[in-house]
Amino acid sequence: MKEVHKTSIGGQALIEGILMRGPGKMSIVVRRENGEMVIKEQVVVSLTDRYPILKRPFIRGIIGLFESMKLGMGALSYSADIFAEEEKESEKEKEKEKEKKGLWAKVLGRHKETVETALTMLFSLSVAILFFFLLPTWLANYFKQWIPSLIALNLIEGLMRIGIFLVYIIAVSKSKDIYRVLQYHGAEHKSIHCYEHGEELTVENVQKYSRLHPRCGTSFIFTVILISILILSFFGWPNPWVRMVTRILMLPVITGVSYELNKYLGGCDGKLAKILIKPGLWVQKIATVKEPEDEMVEVAIVALKAVIPEEKGADNW
Repeated sequence: MKEVHKTSIGGQALIEGILMRGPGKMSIVVRRENGEMVIKEQVVVSLTDRYPILKRPFIRGIIGLFESMKLGMGALSYSADIFAEEEKESEKEKEKEKEKKGLWAKVLGRHKETVETALTMLFSLSVAILFFFLLPTWLANYFKQWIPSLIALNLIEGLMRIGIFLVYIIAVSKSKDIYRVLQYHGAEHKSIHCYEHGEELTVENVQKYSRLHPRCGTSFIFTVILISILILSFFGWPNPWVRMVTRILMLPVITGVSYELNKYLGGCDGKLAKILIKPGLWVQKIATVKEPEDEMVEVAIVALKAVIPEEKGADNW
């Protein structure tokens, strides 16, 4: 049986497109309404490459998460702009409008994308902390009068966190527009499976592979939730305000531990590893990854080919 090459190349579904990130390079491919593919490639130098100390275990996970969020938000914004391009005013009209707005608008315009990405990341992170960390700990506090066990209370909080997460992603996946994004997610997974198995990247070859992938970001999010249950159990059950502060302060630790566990499991083929990745695969199956159309797979193939390194093994997991 041919050995499967486990790649570090990963991607993200966008609005009518896909982002792929390989070692040192990123590609964004978006399909316009007329069928044309818009391809954007850029060199990406991680902070961990600039500052080797950041490559140390636990630290690298925190850096990696924020870099992925930054690149992902920027790519999502870019794909939305491409998709809505036909509805925008002409470039000539834009230039006239800029001239009317004056110098301050020009200065701000240079940094508009950075500001928008930063604000979007801040908002997304705030919402995630509110719903997946603060709300569960506040709700779980009502069980304290009936349940004296600290372990049980933390377990209830963790189960609530999982419940809120599942309800959220299932509800979001019902939207028609989001459903298409999730289909692109499936195209991304299938193309990476095909590449890892050493087959030629054609639509026919890619489509025969599973839409589920053990090293998906969904699995990482689910791992974060499970690890948070374990780590936060060590802090007892103080008043709600102290608990909420504790949860926020421990987020970097939870992220770092989750990253290392995910990285370890991604490189293992043992029975225990297969058992531990099952919850993430199940969440992908019911909510976050859908079967793609052939045109979506074409986009994934173009995006993936753009980031495959020339040097064999440079993208090993």
